[in-house]
Amino acid sequence: MTSKSIDREAPPQKALVIHPERDARGSPRSAKARLDEAVGLAEALDLDIRDAITAPLRKRTPATLFGSGKVIEIGELCFQLDVDVAVVDDALTPVQQRNLEKAWQVKVMDRTGMILEIFARRARTREGILQVELARLSYERSRLVRTWTHLERQRGGFGVMGGPGETQIETDRRLLAEKIGKLKRELVEVRRTRNLQRGARQRHPFPAVALVGYTNAGKSTLFNRLTNAEVVAEDMLFATLDPTLRMLSLPDGRPAILSDTVGFISDLPHELVESFRATLEEVKEADVILHVRDIASENSDAEAADVRAVLSRLGIEVADRNFVEVWNKADLVDAETREHLEGDARRSNPPAVLVSAVSGEGCEALLETIARLVDDAPPVSVYATPAQGAAVAWLYRHGRVLDRIEDDEGGVRLAVRLEPQALGQFEQLYPKVDLSPL
Repeated sequence: MTSKSIDREAPPQKALVIHPERDARGSPRSAKARLDEAVGLAEALDLDIRDAITAPLRKRTPATLFGSGKVIEIGELCFQLDVDVAVVDDALTPVQQRNLEKAWQVKVMDRTGMILEIFARRARTREGILQVELARLSYERSRLVRTWTHLERQRGGFGVMGGPGETQIETDRRLLAEKIGKLKRELVEVRRTRNLQRGARQRHPFPAVALVGYTNAGKSTLFNRLTNAEVVAEDMLFATLDPTLRMLSLPDGRPAILSDTVGFISDLPHELVESFRATLEEVKEADVILHVRDIASENSDAEAADVRAVLSRLGIEVADRNFVEVWNKADLVDAETREHLEGDARRSNPPAVLVSAVSGEGCEALLETIARLVDDAPPVSVYATPAQGAAVAWLYRHGRVLDRIEDDEGGVRLAVRLEPQALGQFEQLYPKVDLSPL
């Protein structure tokens, strides 16, 4: 195969996507579905996909992942398509990545590298940018043999032992370690601020609700529907990266805080899970977790399993939490499928609600489900005189009023549910209001 020169400084444009196809018996997701997802990741990087193929992989070859025959075959295809980058939908070792680049004479990007690059492009907040950069540097630290290819130009005629640029590699490795240390220190400060903000929110008597789900499941569209917000919602993998919080109005007008978080994906890089652990504290601290699923996807069950696996890595076990599955995109299924889904949702454990974030169908039922889950506190009886109207207004804003009876003197007796924190705050603010258990 004739080689061609590589301009490593120019951004890649034309791409070949390769999914290594292992023995998929017992796998909930087909090779085609995995290939389609890899194409989606590549498109999120604005690559021009010239072709997408599956490559059978009976066993992993330590040097190149694929066998020698398949390496040659893919290399010829790269040349014929005149691509700039080959995307391998798998985690490559530094040696594999370097050897494939030499064999194919194109830039090679693995699945982890793709996801890191997407995150780097989408991060907007200071914390998000720092977290992505930390994850990227941790990933690149093991790949100095690939990253610093310019060192080969240092080959000299002094007959010294060791590879070309060996001293420079050690210097670069030290600089990387220093950058990582600096980023970690900056993140400590940013996270301290986030923790203070979270603590301030927790002092308010509002329940917290968090959206989680596979990337592109429709979380941001649902977030916008429930909160009348304008968060970016695109048909694109990882359209949302930085967490967003808005006020949510539950039935009877009671407020809650709803957070939209980054989408999960299968084989989410370890570096990203660790770097985003603090951001995902919003999920760990939530009173209710809404797991948004694309119920119209043939891979919905497999995607749900991937989400639960990531939650488990974060120390969040579904059985121990108020957890609701939101079966989204009901507008995309036919009538017969919808009927089956409605029956399955009624029998589901954890509870499930069939919705369409686009049309709004099922959203009222979802809000009622959330309200029931945060209504675990016993109701109390409150009597307020006409002069204590501010206390009544506070209860309507921060609690759930179940009953109201007015007397001839203008006083009012309320049956109201209050979270323990809200109850304590009410007693501090209005100590003269008559309050008793029901």
